[in-house]
Amino acid sequence: MAASLFLIPTTLGDTAISKALPDYNTIVILSIKHFIVENIRTARRFLKKTEPSIDIDTLTFFTLDKHTSKESLTEFLKPVEEGYSVGIISEAGCPAIADPGAEVVAIAHRKNIRVIPLVGPSSIVLALMASGFNGQSFTFHGYLPIDNEQRIKTLKMLEQRMYSEEQTQLFIETPYRNNKILDDILKTCKPVTKLCIAADITLDSEYIKTLSISDWKKQKPDLSKRPCIFALYG
Repeated sequence: MAASLFLIPTTLGDTAISKALPDYNTIVILSIKHFIVENIRTARRFLKKTEPSIDIDTLTFFTLDKHTSKESLTEFLKPVEEGYSVGIISEAGCPAIADPGAEVVAIAHRKNIRVIPLVGPSSIVLALMASGFNGQSFTFHGYLPIDNEQRIKTLKMLEQRMYSEEQTQLFIETPYRNNKILDDILKTCKPVTKLCIAADITLDSEYIKTLSISDWKKQKPDLSKRPCIFALYG
C-alpha cells in the first residue's frame, strides 16, 4: 500500500483496547513510525497499551495543539511524501471529530495523499445511538459559550431549532462545568423537552439516560469531572 495518512482512534477512557478497537488498528499502528499527536505522553501510553512490544524510542512524534503553526502542519506530512505513512492519534475517540486534526487532513487532500480513517469509538455517535432521538437529522455544536447570557441565548436557540426542524441538538462541556450547564439546561428549556445525558461512554461507570426536563429536575445527577455528551430533542 502507498504511504498514507491514517486517522487512528483511541479509547474514550481507561477501557480495554479489545473492547473498543479492532485488531486491524494494531496492525496499522505497528507499520507506522511517524505520529501526529495532541499530547506526546498520552500518545505514547496509548501505543504501549495497544502493543507492549512497541519500541517507543524509534518513533517520531509531531505535536498538534492550539500553538502549532499552519506551516508546521505541512511539515508533518513530509514523511508521507518520502514514502512513510503517518498516523494522527486522537486524545480520545476519533481524530478530527471534536478533536484536532482536520487541518492536517485537508492539507493531505490538497497534496493528493490518501486519507484512511480507522474504525473506533465516537462519543458523539454513541450518545446519539443510545438517546432515542432523531438520528437522521442532527447537529453537533461542540462547546457552548462560556458567557452566561450567551449560553442561555444559545440554549434557547437550540431548543427552538430542535422543535422547528425536528433535529437533534448535541453539545459538550468541560467536565468541571458539567453541573453548571445542566443547571442552565433545566432552568432554560421547556418541561416537555427531552434531554439525554451520556457520561463516561464505554467505561464501567457509563451512564446514559433520556428524560424530560421536568423529570430531570427530580433526579439531577452529579456530572462533575465526567466526560459528557448532552442531547436535546422534542
